[in-house]
Amino acid sequence: MDGCDWPGRWNHIQKLLLRRGPLAHLDFEPGPQVLQFILESAKVLVIGAGGLGCELLKDLALCGFRDIHVIDMDTIDISNLNRQFLFRPKDIGRPKADVAAEFINSRIAGCNVTPHFRKIQDYDTGFYKNFHIVVCGLDSIFARRWINGMLMSLLEYDEDGNLDQSSLIPMVDGGTEGFKGNARIVVPGITACIECTLDLYPPQVNFPLCTIAHTPRLPEHCIEYAKVLLWPQEHPFGNGVSVDGDDPSHIQWILDRAKERADEYNIRGVTYRLTQGVVKHIIPAVASTNAVIAAACALEVFKIATSCCNPISNYVVFNDTDGLYTYPFEAEKKEDCPACSQRPQSLTFQEDATLKDLFTFLCEDPKYQMKQPGLTTMFNGKNKTLYMPSVKSIEEKTRVNLAKQLKDLGISDGHEIVVADVTTPKSIICRIYYSSSME
Repeated sequence: MDGCDWPGRWNHIQKLLLRRGPLAHLDFEPGPQVLQFILESAKVLVIGAGGLGCELLKDLALCGFRDIHVIDMDTIDISNLNRQFLFRPKDIGRPKADVAAEFINSRIAGCNVTPHFRKIQDYDTGFYKNFHIVVCGLDSIFARRWINGMLMSLLEYDEDGNLDQSSLIPMVDGGTEGFKGNARIVVPGITACIECTLDLYPPQVNFPLCTIAHTPRLPEHCIEYAKVLLWPQEHPFGNGVSVDGDDPSHIQWILDRAKERADEYNIRGVTYRLTQGVVKHIIPAVASTNAVIAAACALEVFKIATSCCNPISNYVVFNDTDGLYTYPFEAEKKEDCPACSQRPQSLTFQEDATLKDLFTFLCEDPKYQMKQPGLTTMFNGKNKTLYMPSVKSIEEKTRVNLAKQLKDLGISDGHEIVVADVTTPKSIICRIYYSSSME
């Protein structure tokens, strides 16, 4: 027996894996081989090493998962220590992923957590294909959408359009907002994905523009002033570059300008943490809620990996603001979902619609909520870029197209436009129609 697997260590797990229960999945075959799979073969990716991520790493390691990778691009701040229990004061300033991995590896015998102090966007499909399950403990809708799109892009279909089951990687996602939280399972191509339920996420709180511009009273007003008014005027990181809440240099620039604004109006309380929270719309976390949601997510990972019990189908909400309330329900898969439907998106515009109208629609419509959609199309077998805001040189050359009508750009009824955006690594195809030609 392995030196780190002393007698009786996994008794609590074996009680679930050595016999069939009434809630077991139809494919479940009890026996020692199930535990061996968890200990020796299962490979799990945890995205985020913050409040949820610390709990997830601990729970998964204690469940027997040994080959765990964790990605987080953030460093430890003193404000993290009250709930992110894998960190200590001596760790302030170090990468969260590195410290979390070191702590788990030192405390749980046999566990091997591999840290990645990177953005999730820094890795391609070859990296994500290596994992059996992905678990998310994120505070960003943008990041959720991106990893959702990545897992969708890994799906493979045969000539008849049937999904190759071996190409799908399940995702377990958890989120918390104060005393509220949720856990869900996304089985790419089969169940509802993040984009299918984008409208479930709470609306962002915005301050009146007149207050921000003329009568600021709160530190949040000063931060919004720098973000909403100064950023578009000064273009601190280049024309067309939008605010990235995960980029420390962007947050620092907004913080510096917000402090100048706060000093002018004698407002106190503008800090880096508050600036990041306002920019990313972060709601303060509660340690107990993180623990509950992480436990729910870890349990779903265990059920998926072993089939010892049917997983939830496919969403559960938790609220202990006033008493205790939980409710599971099945989020419905949208037949026309831009991420998982495999169908072109049908968009209808007026006859005189411009490319700017299309761009604005993709950014503001609740179904798409894009950041910087790049628009390309095909004419006579040749690719043509209509507008590309993410690359400065191309943006300058194609900006003139925004004022042109779609028809003047050669976009006829039923023409397809390929849309690429930072919210997902997977491009979508939009089929353009005009209102007078539609029934």
